Amino acid sequence: MQTLAQWMPTIIAIVLLAGASAAALALGRTRRPWATLTAIARAAAQLAALSLVLAGILTSPLWVGIGLGVMFLAAVWTVVRRTQTPWSRVLALGTAMLAGNVVVLLIVFESGAVEFSPRYVLAVGGIIIGNTMTIATLTTRSFVASVRDHWDEVEGWLALGATPIVSTRWLAREAVYSALVPTIDQTRTTGIVVLPGAFVGAIFGGASPVEAGRFQVIVLASVLAAGAVTATLLVRFAGGLTRKPAAES
Repeated sequence: MQTLAQWMPTIIAIVLLAGASAAALALGRTRRPWATLTAIARAAAQLAALSLVLAGILTSPLWVGIGLGVMFLAAVWTVVRRTQTPWSRVLALGTAMLAGNVVVLLIVFESGAVEFSPRYVLAVGGIIIGNTMTIATLTTRSFVASVRDHWDEVEGWLALGATPIVSTRWLAREAVYSALVPTIDQTRTTGIVVLPGAFVGAIFGGASPVEAGRFQVIVLASVLAAGAVTATLLVRFAGGLTRKPAAES
């Protein structure tokens, strides 16, 4: 058990980093400059709680499943809140995100690429859930914003008798690609610009660089696959829009 003195350098670094981010945003007069402080505080509290919980569930398939379920529900709720998704579309959103996760986990573990054990299911599942959450948010916001910006064109297609899906099809495709661009760029620059967390974590955990690299490639491919499935289904389930979306509040 580490003492407070041993934790002090970490605490000081986190406080200074949080202060630097808030100060930069405040000087730039960015909206909600204190959001980074609350995000870091929440992350610290949640990771502390998670560390205590994981110590007791890593060997239990049942509790790992429950843990992933809680993570997934929290991810869906975060997307709903961030994108102001109406309750009538929450089921479609959750289904799209679930499909992306299930497809990837089945491939990864059924192929034998990663050992099927509670520890690895939790690790891979947690990474995939977090990334599908981000991609779902980016896809939804990009799609809605594009429809709003191009509403005259969409309305013109609708007036000509096109279905809502057809009238927004090109915007949906662009929204999917735009949402995947950050992940694609990170994947393309891994090892050159980016040292991803899974690779560094595996190295620190005692794995060889080759084994760590193998695991990281699997993770990157999984994130892209889950994101692609989620984003594609998300805009498909949306079914197009027949009314101009309201501006973000």
